Amino acid sequence: MKHDLVKEPHVVNIEDLTTKNTNFRTAEWTGEFLQMTTMSIAVGGEVGFEIHKDTDQFLRIESGTARVVMGRDKNNLDFEKEAKDDDAIFVPSGYWHNIHNTGDEPLKLYSIYAPPHHPVGTVHETYEIAMKAEEEEDHS
Repeated sequence: MKHDLVKEPHVVNIEDLTTKNTNFRTAEWTGEFLQMTTMSIAVGGEVGFEIHKDTDQFLRIESGTARVVMGRDKNNLDFEKEAKDDDAIFVPSGYWHNIHNTGDEPLKLYSIYAPPHHPVGTVHETYEIAMKAEEEEDHS
């Protein structure tokens, strides 16, 4: 299947797309005002501690279990919840956040960003590649 269908109409079984993804992050669809990525978080892994100052984010877990942490102050993550299959996570812009895989299988989720957050065509095979790419984006 072709990834990142930029501004093309699209219908997809999002559960199949998400659970079959083996990359840490894959941009699946990018529009002018919205972007959808699929993610596969390794056992014991995490999405990565971050903040989006101008992007709201919606995530849905398709398989696995997680611990979600958030807070306006990166030194005071005063929101913490357990999440599992079929749970949705809403991250408002301006909140530090992270999602930790607490299960014994890869955590499979998809994320919707409004507006788009990652460059068109983004594929990060691993967490390490993703963190390096985000560091480079922050310094450009």
